[in-house]
Amino acid sequence: MQDNILFHEKQKFTQWWLWVILLGVGFIFVGTFLIQVIGGTPLGDNPLSNEGYIIGLFLMALFLAFFYYLELETIIKPSGIYVRFFPFHLSFKHYPWDSLGKCYVKQYSPIGDFGGWGVRISLFGKGTAYNVDGDYGLQLEFLTSKKLLIGTQKPQELSKALDLAKQ
Repeated sequence: MQDNILFHEKQKFTQWWLWVILLGVGFIFVGTFLIQVIGGTPLGDNPLSNEGYIIGLFLMALFLAFFYYLELETIIKPSGIYVRFFPFHLSFKHYPWDSLGKCYVKQYSPIGDFGGWGVRISLFGKGTAYNVDGDYGLQLEFLTSKKLLIGTQKPQELSKALDLAKQ
């Protein structure tokens, strides 16, 4: 049987408010770097060393790049579900259909159920979540009693793909 892709979704952190915060902190750090390191005016009573600013600027750039490259990718095929949350997963994790007890799309509360977005482990027995935005997800309930929720921005399209995969 040909392993056609029934559903494919890529998600990134594109929330405007998140980028305002991240870039705002970055611009503040760049500004203080320019004042002290380039301008030569120490900031505060106990200023950070110039080397500390250079290291901090490098770490800030890495942090921004990390958020920019975060990507949740979900693929549904007749052979199962494939998910990758880059850079946490460098290759796809494959969940064959016969490893699942239940698989369905549901609405959930990212903050209430998992404490937010990203890679999350619930302390309330709801399992693990990979989510980027929104409040819909693909709930996987494994035969081993483990649970995994994969966030989606396309719940209707995902439901249709699951129906096709079940046939």
